[in-house]
Amino acid sequence: MWNEKYANEQFVYGTEPNDFLKKSSHHFVPGSRILCIAEGEGRNAVWLASQGFDVTAVDASDVGLAKGKKRAEANGLKIQWIHADLATYDIGRQQWGGIVAIFAHLPPTLRHQVHGNCASGLQSSGVFLLEAYTPEQLKFKTGGPSDITWLMTPETLRQELPGLRFAHLQKLEREIHEGIAHTGHASVVQLIARRD
Repeated sequence: MWNEKYANEQFVYGTEPNDFLKKSSHHFVPGSRILCIAEGEGRNAVWLASQGFDVTAVDASDVGLAKGKKRAEANGLKIQWIHADLATYDIGRQQWGGIVAIFAHLPPTLRHQVHGNCASGLQSSGVFLLEAYTPEQLKFKTGGPSDITWLMTPETLRQELPGLRFAHLQKLEREIHEGIAHTGHASVVQLIARRD
């Protein structure tokens, strides 16, 4: 499905980084190792690398990753691109200064597993940054999954991220303009959490 979605020349979610990530990246230690999960065509990974972070991007679509890699190389940026399914990818323990999940929607059982792995994968003082659609997004139809169980709330995120201290956790409505797939008024949850 994702390979088909990313198959044309156009970047489905645009080439600019997610704006919540852009305005919140100061929470990461400069130059630290950042893992971007479900990174698709690499827009956030490319931007983070341009800011001096040591970036690894993981996605199940080799087509999306190839587009990101081509764009990174054209800009002289070094990123590690990993083609893997998050159901089996080993995030590791205390490996990352930051983990980024931008609209990384998964079935609930897998999401719970991946979020738990993200929490344990952070180094001390490492930061998990997430933006995702909430169930209220279904009424706007401006992006995201149509299955309500794939959407997130502050309550589910608190349950799925053990051992993290929440510096920011907010549900809000905002305008999103990210390529052709995320465009218009939306309901989202934004999170910044830190491992002590």
